[in-house]
Amino acid sequence: QAPIKATCEDMSCKTGFPEDVHSAVVSRSVHGGQPLLNVRFQSCDGNKKIRFGSSEPEDFRVGEDGVVYAERSFQLSAEPTEFVVSAQDKETQQEWQMRVKLTPEPAFTGASEKDQRKIEEIIFPWQQYKHSSPLKRQKRDWVIPPINLPENSKGPFPQELVRIRSDRDKSLSLRYSVTGPGADQPPTGIFIINPISGQLSVTKPLDREQIASFHLRAHAVDVNGNQVENPIDIVINVIDMNDNRPEFLHQVWNGTVPEGSKPGTYVMTVTAIDADDPNTQNGMLRYRILSQAPSSPSPNMFTINNETGDIITVAAGLDREKVQQYTLIIQATDMEGNPTYGLSNTATAVIAVTDVNDNPPEFTAMTFYGEVPENRVDVIVANLTVTDKDQPHTPAWNAMYRMTGGDPTGRFTILTDPNSNDGLVTVVKPIDFETNRMFVLTVAAENQVPLAKGIQHPPQSTATVSITVIDVNESPYFVPNPKLVRQEEGLMAGSVLTTFTAQDPDRYMQQTSLRYSKLSDPASWLKIDPVNGQITTTAVLDRESIYVQNNMYNATFLASDNGIPPMSGTGTLQIYLLDINDNAPQVHPKEATTCETLQPNAINITAVDPDIDPNAGPFAFELPDTPASIKRNWTIVRISGDHAQLSLRIRFLEAGIYDVPIVITDSGNPHASSTSLLKVKVCQCDLNGDCTDVDRIVGAGLGTGAIIAILLCIIILLILVLMFVVWMKRRDKERQAKQLLIDPEDDVRDNILKYDEEGGGEEDQDYDLSQLQQPDTVEPDAIKPVGIRRLDERPIHAEPQYPVRSAAPHPGDIGDFINEGLKAADNDPTAPPYDSLLVFDYEGSGSTAGSLSSLNSSSSGGEQDYDYLNDWGPRFKKLADMYGGGDD
Repeated sequence: QAPIKATCEDMSCKTGFPEDVHSAVVSRSVHGGQPLLNVRFQSCDGNKKIRFGSSEPEDFRVGEDGVVYAERSFQLSAEPTEFVVSAQDKETQQEWQMRVKLTPEPAFTGASEKDQRKIEEIIFPWQQYKHSSPLKRQKRDWVIPPINLPENSKGPFPQELVRIRSDRDKSLSLRYSVTGPGADQPPTGIFIINPISGQLSVTKPLDREQIASFHLRAHAVDVNGNQVENPIDIVINVIDMNDNRPEFLHQVWNGTVPEGSKPGTYVMTVTAIDADDPNTQNGMLRYRILSQAPSSPSPNMFTINNETGDIITVAAGLDREKVQQYTLIIQATDMEGNPTYGLSNTATAVIAVTDVNDNPPEFTAMTFYGEVPENRVDVIVANLTVTDKDQPHTPAWNAMYRMTGGDPTGRFTILTDPNSNDGLVTVVKPIDFETNRMFVLTVAAENQVPLAKGIQHPPQSTATVSITVIDVNESPYFVPNPKLVRQEEGLMAGSVLTTFTAQDPDRYMQQTSLRYSKLSDPASWLKIDPVNGQITTTAVLDRESIYVQNNMYNATFLASDNGIPPMSGTGTLQIYLLDINDNAPQVHPKEATTCETLQPNAINITAVDPDIDPNAGPFAFELPDTPASIKRNWTIVRISGDHAQLSLRIRFLEAGIYDVPIVITDSGNPHASSTSLLKVKVCQCDLNGDCTDVDRIVGAGLGTGAIIAILLCIIILLILVLMFVVWMKRRDKERQAKQLLIDPEDDVRDNILKYDEEGGGEEDQDYDLSQLQQPDTVEPDAIKPVGIRRLDERPIHAEPQYPVRSAAPHPGDIGDFINEGLKAADNDPTAPPYDSLLVFDYEGSGSTAGSLSSLNSSSSGGEQDYDYLNDWGPRFKKLADMYGGGDD
């Protein structure tokens, strides 16, 4: 190869290839897409648009920059391969041709690669000075053609490009260097030069998509650093290769088209970009539609401009009620859509067929703003306002709002205010600040009914709603909740049961650690460490406790933070208690009744054990050896796992109450047994086996329930007596401070007066002696009012109350008189004790009343039966002995 020829600016220009035949030496193995050589075409005016072509397009292609590429991989034969490269003016269609001859590289054995080929040289333009004159002549600089270097070269590196030298290197020792981006400026080290030989090399593969060209300056200086030549500019162009697929700006494109649109209606534009050189076929894209779904009413409802990506309708019949959405698969291919050599990619275009009306609603702003505290629901966060020129409060004016994006979990909803037609953005699900701090919702508004046919307005209006979430202090939560722990009962106090901790969802608040406390512990079995949540026992765990339901014991604990305001959360600890054999069985019922005779005398008893299987039944029943009378009188037979029958062994057992001990053993491991007393009441029975002397048996021995009832009654009675005594003492104090209610002389208590000193008898007093006549002649008004007492009388105290006794038939006058006197004596607190002797002083003689023995009854004493006086109580016992004792 000859040195690069320089083109002088003042030479005549000729459009076309600089040579008719171009020879190049290439490697024998050619790979598809490999750049082989660069053909040069000279255009004088510089405005011609040239299209290159190859006579062998299946093997070689020519890029717009003149680079010849291999279309496929093949091996060159030993003979030169020839083909024709053509250049055609796109406007005038004028064509030029050049024959290219490719020769395979010969195989060298001993020479180095540097000696195998001759590197192109770039010679510094020389300059001439006239030292005799201050003026100097300088030859015009040469125009150095750019160096074309393909990207993604596989090396080996460093790869030699050109050799730079000065024609003065024969007389001077020169040093060469290059400067500029790629050499001594970032990115540094891509290009290096041998300072002695001037050999310029590239150190690594180039990427045109990062840097398309490099502009370097070559320098030549002597050993002292003095410039001996003017710097020359070297341009290195990175030749593009088709190493990038087209990429769509969006993987899914959404578009809309009104129903009933005519053919040719614009729908949307899809755009793809290719990182390769857009001025070459590598970056020239072509679009096409691969598929349409659904295919009704026609499989080709849309078409796409293969260069611009505009999608338009090509068929009529768009009907939203039949097909609301079309999905198109769009393909973009580089190499101008060449399916063989071009690279392609696909995207999805979703076209919605919308209903139309003559005035769709329009938002008054493109963006609306709102805020909401976290965990709040049913809160309106933003008002969306729209304008609609249709008649208000009609289906064509009423707006319906929907969210088209930004709310995948459905935390918001938009309601329509029927009066203002505003959209009310409302929170319907709690929002967590720690998960989402802001929502950007895309909303759309449309009418309830579609617009008329043929309206070209957009079918809907869209806007953006920006919602800010406000952080608030949240309650801690236990994990897991509830927490289940399986533990055998009988765990001693002070044992560590488990650790129950909570988590604080507020990750962005400055708070200290959580504090734990006990909220609910029905049996007071547990305590929790306030710092680490460790739970220990404070009492023995008992599965048979009344607080355990279905083997489960529940306790609730509280975790609190120190936020503002402080928050707390609860957690439930469920302890599943495993049963151990810690309870002995007992007999049930505790009391039973049987007959004195052998038949019928069976008593059915049941063993009750608070434990559960396998620590409960079946049970073993037996009678103890001592006392010997038990086995002598009784026998027991098990009839099932939980039941047995107790019966008499002897023919007859005297009626009474017997305590029969029964030994019951469960099936646990180890066994647990107990001796239970069964209180058996033996009684006389009738033919039906029913007891006939139950009252006597019950009187002989009271049951536990009866004893408890009697004790309760006694306690209540004592309390009432004590209260009554206290009340009487207070009443005495009040009565002592008062005047006498009546004159003591007027107080005739059944005409028997109480004197402090006795006088001469009835003759000294002026009394109405008629009061001693028959009581039935006394007027009712003469009866002394209840509650009237003299000051010198004793206070009233409660006296025993006796039931009214029935009397035998007797004369009415004396009987009623005695009954009334008896009642008054029983209720009179001043009456002497029952057994005291009443002493009366002699009151003199000659009383007008005469002797008491002169009183006569309506019947003689001999005919009167006084035996009924025995029923009148101890007060009349003496009279009964005197008059009812017969001849004695």
